[in-house]
Amino acid sequence: MWTRSLAALSLVAIVAIHPLAGAPAAVPSTDEAITHALNRLTFGPRAGEVARVKAMGLQNWIDQQLNPSRIDDAALTARLARLETLTLDSQTIQREYSGPAMVARRERQRTNPDSEPMDQDMRPPSQPEAATARSGRRSLEPRRSEAEKDRQVIADIEEAKLLRALYSERQLQEVLVDFWFNHFNVFAGKGATRNYLTEYEREAIRPYVLGNFRDMLEATAKSPAMLFYLDNWQNVSAEGTRTQRGINENYARELMELHTLGVDGGYTQTDIVNVARALTGWTIRPREGSGTQYVKRLHDDKEKTVLGQTLKAGGGENDIERVLDILAAQPATARHIATKLVTRFVSDTPPPSLVDRAAARFTATKGDLREVVRTIVTSPEFFAADAYRVKVKTPLDFVASALRSTGAEIRSALPLARQLRDMGMPLYFCQPPTGYDDTAATWVSAGALVSRMNFAVALSKNEIRGVRIANPPADLDKEIGSPAFQRQ
Repeated sequence: MWTRSLAALSLVAIVAIHPLAGAPAAVPSTDEAITHALNRLTFGPRAGEVARVKAMGLQNWIDQQLNPSRIDDAALTARLARLETLTLDSQTIQREYSGPAMVARRERQRTNPDSEPMDQDMRPPSQPEAATARSGRRSLEPRRSEAEKDRQVIADIEEAKLLRALYSERQLQEVLVDFWFNHFNVFAGKGATRNYLTEYEREAIRPYVLGNFRDMLEATAKSPAMLFYLDNWQNVSAEGTRTQRGINENYARELMELHTLGVDGGYTQTDIVNVARALTGWTIRPREGSGTQYVKRLHDDKEKTVLGQTLKAGGGENDIERVLDILAAQPATARHIATKLVTRFVSDTPPPSLVDRAAARFTATKGDLREVVRTIVTSPEFFAADAYRVKVKTPLDFVASALRSTGAEIRSALPLARQLRDMGMPLYFCQPPTGYDDTAATWVSAGALVSRMNFAVALSKNEIRGVRIANPPADLDKEIGSPAFQRQ
């Protein structure tokens, strides 16, 4: 019966965690351990999945998830095929989607200064607008058609994210894409960032989540999305431009504080300034609306010192490579990344012993993220009694796990994106560079509980458009809204 299977997945109440005896010396094979792994390494167990993983062995399943290219995901690929903007480059998106809408908004502002502001269409798309854009139906009012097409870009990546969370067989990869996008967050609501967002996740995040950290660091640093969002496209040598622009420290600061060393990473304001100087001249191609270019005359080519290491004068465009090499190799970076990953997969209070081992593995492998994740998710600390059911699900985790556990069929995921906005987690619209947090303090509140209960009730009554559960049990809303289901 469905309620019994969901209860088995829940295992324990929010305030009463049932401990296991001792910490396992190796990956265990109990149903409870498998359920725990499925809760943490996927967007939630599906019906019958515990038995399937037990049949192949939990260690084998983890190994498979750590090598996603070996997993057939053709069914997901078929679901994503209708999302026409997912494979487009930023230049095409600018030319055919956002560009015409921007021209129309400027014209309206010119002819009617009291019309909606220029950033009116920078909000997340509403479900009806996005659905109209998807269907190809054109509004009787031409400017609405332009706005709908512009919003389709965001609607497509929102829907793709949810479909991947719900249907991908490469679940650990999708969990990590979400983790690393938040680590290297960019905000879709900031001007032209939306033009680059699709390409950013596809080319600067997704290929590297189980690859090399230094490679991902460079891919994000040189992405137009990051250049625009944190203003490095305006970071230029004062001597190389006739305008009042000069050194812009925004990206250099976040590169050190958030992306690599951490807030206590031992750097100084002088280091921030010198990193910013090293990053001058990297900007966005102005005409194509896409791609990154290095402009020599905008680069500060004088000598710089970063964390005690000298970048000799004349380094030119290689200064960025040298800076990223220095930052990626720092022990503080290894520790910062290890701490965040252990927090995500194990506990909001990460065990120091595991952080130490994960950081050591990061250093020993020169940032091999597959091996760092393997160290964490096969560790005794990961399977320890006090790690079970202690993580509060983010809204994305909560919604995805509810749908996966019920076997819901998703015809359109856009209404689910609206549900996430109601829960305080609009996809791709986290404004701070910190991205969405994954700790309980962020998501536990009376308002959050009400939003989750409203979702549970709507889902149990099949009242969410585009989502269908066959024969939902009468107590489905209570099961999904229970304290136990809120945890993973």
